[in-house]
Amino acid sequence: MRGIVELVVTAVPFVVLWIAAWASLGWSYLLSLALVVPAAGFLVRLFMIQHDCGHGAFFGQRLANDWTGRIIGVLTLTPYDHWRRSHAMHHASSGNLDRRGIGDVSTLTVGEYMAASRLQRVAYRLYRHPLVMFGLGPAYLFLVQHRYPSGEALGRWRSWVSPMATNAAIAGLLVAVAWLVGVRPLLLVHMPIVMLAASIGVWLFYIQHQFEETFWARSPTWTMPEAALHGSSHYDLPPVLRWFTANIGVHHVHHMCSRIPFYRLARVLHDHPELKDVGRITLPQSIGCLRLALWDEERGKMISFRQLRALKRSST
Repeated sequence: MRGIVELVVTAVPFVVLWIAAWASLGWSYLLSLALVVPAAGFLVRLFMIQHDCGHGAFFGQRLANDWTGRIIGVLTLTPYDHWRRSHAMHHASSGNLDRRGIGDVSTLTVGEYMAASRLQRVAYRLYRHPLVMFGLGPAYLFLVQHRYPSGEALGRWRSWVSPMATNAAIAGLLVAVAWLVGVRPLLLVHMPIVMLAASIGVWLFYIQHQFEETFWARSPTWTMPEAALHGSSHYDLPPVLRWFTANIGVHHVHHMCSRIPFYRLARVLHDHPELKDVGRITLPQSIGCLRLALWDEERGKMISFRQLRALKRSST
């Protein structure tokens, strides 16, 4: 019942705001854009519900979790079954330097960056630029990359089922909406909502693992409990943002036990106050994480390109 309530108080306002933004097009596009912001917030929350479904945490029955996740995946442009598998691999390998590349933000060590060619360094710096990471990157991820399986999955026909089924459902929904209200609202209302929600989602994922005192280790010394507790942040957001992001900021607890539904994560911090300050990052502090780009294995922390230059100067 709690899951149903959370779903209703998220999906219904999203639909109402979408209709209100569409209706406002005839009066003022600025008003429509103003309504896009909270609508994107509710879409982010829908993604978090889909995320909990993928962990089998939202409802008690797997069938209910899976079909709720698949339906929401049409709205979030995310093939649920394919994403669920890759996200499970992220949980199983987060913080492991020898198992990078699946469901994470690409991160080079200082040594790897120094050994890279000039072209590789330029490409990495561009990838790490905020305009790419939180602008072009989310657009590519949700509009292009999620449309087909990636990596080794390309050669397995079963891996195509989830993306193709989701693509077909998305196409059907777009055709239906275009027939009902026209193409213009899709471009002027729905696209801004999706792109803003995508950027917010990537920002949250970035802050959850890309902070100065995060945890990375090689396989011999890497352990899942340590990676979960110290490689995931506690993004301590204001209450309103905490609600819209479905407590995903309590990420260290989520990685320790992904079967805890988001609406119980705050209770964990209440019952175990010693976890509150582990990896804690406030909203103002999170802005500083934008400069971090490289994992310094020697010092055991993330550093910026500027800090790397300073280290190189001090060593000469």
